[in-house]
Amino acid sequence: MSSNGTDLTIGFVSSSVAVLLFGSNFVPLKKYDTGDGMFLQWVLCAAIWLIAVVVNLILHCPKFWPFAMVGGCIWATGNIAVVPIIKTIGLGLGILIWGSFNTLTGWASSRFGWFGMDAEEVSKPVLNYVGAGLSVVSAFIFLFIKSEIPNNMCSVDTTPLMTDHVVNNTQDSCPDCSWVDKLSTAQQRTVGCTLAVISGILYGSTFVPIIYIKDHSKRNDSIYAGASQYDLDYVFAHFSGIFFTSTVYFLAYCIAMKNNLKLYPEAVLPGFLSGVLWAIATCCWFIANHALSAVVSFPIITAGPGFIAAMWGVFMFKEIQGLQNYLLMIFAFFIILTGALCTAFSKI
Repeated sequence: MSSNGTDLTIGFVSSSVAVLLFGSNFVPLKKYDTGDGMFLQWVLCAAIWLIAVVVNLILHCPKFWPFAMVGGCIWATGNIAVVPIIKTIGLGLGILIWGSFNTLTGWASSRFGWFGMDAEEVSKPVLNYVGAGLSVVSAFIFLFIKSEIPNNMCSVDTTPLMTDHVVNNTQDSCPDCSWVDKLSTAQQRTVGCTLAVISGILYGSTFVPIIYIKDHSKRNDSIYAGASQYDLDYVFAHFSGIFFTSTVYFLAYCIAMKNNLKLYPEAVLPGFLSGVLWAIATCCWFIANHALSAVVSFPIITAGPGFIAAMWGVFMFKEIQGLQNYLLMIFAFFIILTGALCTAFSKI
């Protein structure tokens, strides 16, 4: 990165790749029953860690900072709710809601210097404020978009999650049903939206430890003095925190279930692929953070996947239907696009 123009190019290209992959990384799982998601999230996180090993070797094993693992722990905590969110309100609406709250949390913590970080400045702060504000407005619009999620058939055979419309009136008597399947439609929407908001806030805090280390590396009296300013050098520690935390949660789940687990082997490979796509997208996000700064990359990368996810939800999975929903979605997309452009131009 030899010039500011090159930084901007690399940053926006990396952001575009991250948006595409983040909006699509759960698509491989849509046609497979994933149960309550605890086993699946462990498979996904194992794939993420393997990508981290490859990246770490390519970078010649930079210094490992344990504190960077905390960000991975925060992300993994938010990630355990992903499967229930998708099963209750759908892929498109789920990503749109958690992406919006992810945007607000990540942008605000970087812009105002929360959690001990240095506040980041942009050349056009008014545009930056407008961009972040529009992302928040879009979150409230998405709450009014109704998604249609088919009910699962609880049986010995595995029924694809999003393909067959099956009405099951005996869910309470089926021992293989997850807790999500036993909720009413209204309860599913409430639970799904609530979990999406919580996950979004946790996702928005995931880069805080890394930015904290980078900021304090410039201070001679800090234990992080001399730490790398290149974000990718922290990928291995960050992803290790994800895998460690997901393993702890999975072991706790095994104990709580008395080792009577609900495993879905056919979802293992799709889950692994989902983890690989997510890991590559996050590496692109690290590059974008370095080239653009988090205060610019967050509103773009966290709001953008909603475009991609909703397109999957509309054209592939038929989760979002009806003229009113389409108009609300188009309006929300327009707001997100405007916000992303305002954020991008605030850096130039």
